[in-house]
Amino acid sequence: MNHDTPLSPLPLQHLTASRCRVMTTRQLREHGIPAAETTERCRPGGGWQQVLPGIYLLHPGPPTSEERLHAVLLYASHRGPGVPRQTGPSGDAPEAMITGLAALALHGFTEAPPLLALNRIEVLVSRTRRLRSTGFARILRAVELPVPQDLTGVPAAPVPRALADAIGGLTDAATVRRLLTEAVRGGHCEASAVVRELSRARLLTRPHVVDAVDTLLAEGRALAEQQLYAMVRAHGLPDPLWNVDLRLPGGPQLGGVDAFWPEHSVALEIDTRAPRAEEDPLHSPFFQKREHLERLGITVVRCLPRTLRQSPEQQAAVVRTALMAAGDREPGAYVVVLPR
Repeated sequence: MNHDTPLSPLPLQHLTASRCRVMTTRQLREHGIPAAETTERCRPGGGWQQVLPGIYLLHPGPPTSEERLHAVLLYASHRGPGVPRQTGPSGDAPEAMITGLAALALHGFTEAPPLLALNRIEVLVSRTRRLRSTGFARILRAVELPVPQDLTGVPAAPVPRALADAIGGLTDAATVRRLLTEAVRGGHCEASAVVRELSRARLLTRPHVVDAVDTLLAEGRALAEQQLYAMVRAHGLPDPLWNVDLRLPGGPQLGGVDAFWPEHSVALEIDTRAPRAEEDPLHSPFFQKREHLERLGITVVRCLPRTLRQSPEQQAAVVRTALMAAGDREPGAYVVVLPR
């Protein structure tokens, strides 16, 4: 008895009428289609074609973009029709996800080529998987897979990881710069998150990537500053002095801040840095500056671009609380305020 053949196989008509006509050898066998018949149908005039090892397209002609994505995921996971939503053996991690330029296209990047224009689709898998790149499937490996985002039923790497994987294969500086700029300007992610991924991928040694990152950080800071201005206006906060340097009279410079309310001794700084994994938060430049200013009686509010974008009302409440608390504190030291 052939144990690979199900007791009640689905009819062949079910396969050809299905929405996504891409299947593995195993799936076909489970539907009662023996290997010999699959081979015969893939001959000229048979109507089927093998698009990747063990992956079959059940119609003639080129695959659609959806079918190419599905084929790559099937190849990388060797699972059933529900591959996009499947998890690994532990149940808490995906086995495969689309990354690189294909993922950016799914995220809606206008600077990413259309899916059908890509010669290869990158798919991210665990480094323990024994797979090789072949055909239009390019295998990338990760020590730890990120949590994927479900985009139209397809698991895709988050934008920072997808960007790093895409940039790893790009040599054109203008393309790299446009992709990074769109990531921040389009509100897809924070500049610091992208820099963190680029650093992890060891791409910050490439001159064209470093130049693009400088543009990215400037773009991210400019956007965060615009969001800060909008937050102050929209939530009725008193106008601060914008972008100033603080220093003690006749003494050393204390550092620059993005906003300062001198009558309340409250300063605000947008933290756009990309913290390194090995960095001790208690010895970071921001913490050291805050500690110095607060010894002088100046309250320092740390502001993250993500909070400004996603929860401006929350950030406004933090600032308002700091301003209101000024009356309960000892007056701050007199400082000189200079434009920067």
